[in-house]
Amino acid sequence: MIEIKGVSKSFGDIIANDNISLQIMESEIVGLIGPDGAGKTTLMRQLCALSHPDQGNIHIDAYDTVKNQYEVRSMIGYMPQRFSLYPDLTIEQNLLFFANLFNTPKKGRQERLEQLYKFSNLKPFQNRQAGKLSGGMKQKLALSCNLIHTPKYLFLDEPTFGVDPVSRQEFWELIKQLRDEGLTVFVSTPYLDEANTFDKLALIFNGKILAYKTPEKIVDSYSDQIFVMQSENYDYFAKMQNVKYLYLFNKELYISFSEAPRQEEWQTWLDNKVINGYNQKQITLEDVFLMQNKHIVSQI
Repeated sequence: MIEIKGVSKSFGDIIANDNISLQIMESEIVGLIGPDGAGKTTLMRQLCALSHPDQGNIHIDAYDTVKNQYEVRSMIGYMPQRFSLYPDLTIEQNLLFFANLFNTPKKGRQERLEQLYKFSNLKPFQNRQAGKLSGGMKQKLALSCNLIHTPKYLFLDEPTFGVDPVSRQEFWELIKQLRDEGLTVFVSTPYLDEANTFDKLALIFNGKILAYKTPEKIVDSYSDQIFVMQSENYDYFAKMQNVKYLYLFNKELYISFSEAPRQEEWQTWLDNKVINGYNQKQITLEDVFLMQNKHIVSQI
């Protein structure tokens, strides 16, 4: 199990992580979703014992990431945002390099390579230089290099950034296969459309965790109604006291009320402020994320 307790991390006046607490159980895929600058990579680096919390602590299998950093690193695989393998080495040479780096026993090493080739479908390309691979193949190679020593935990920092949709789908199928084989996976991503890939989801913004549940429970926990209307009168609705959240997207107003408007109020708006009526919107994860953070909403 991974246990994060009260972790805070700052860089000067910038608070990157603000009192974060999470529990990640074995054989789960947990997604950390938030925009750029939300604090995802900072938390990821602390989990990998590459950076230390200013406050709080992190334990992986009861090992403290500060006091027992070498034990922690032997149990994990870490895939950073940018492709970090050697572009002038072939697929096989990169895999063998990481096998040596992790002191993978030579006995059974070739068998492990063949397992990874089968897993990633990279066998036909084993002699191709890494720098000449497509984006999706690079991600598969990076993933394979992090699996060469059979880690118990896998940390992936925005692994599908810049990858085409088909390769993204193939990548997530591989991750699910690893989860089914007992691996625990912690993933950061800015893509809300990947949410249903994860067993649990942590929404993060400005270093704070806004919610941590299954994707379905996060959506179900939002009780407010959201109405969609075409209107150019944003300022009119923004000044109303009973408007809870309001944002404009693609010439449509998305509005939520602290108290349901009366029918005569709706009629006034329809007559003077709204074009083509209004509809109640089915709540999505994106709505929950936006509505839970006024700072985001005010900037849209």
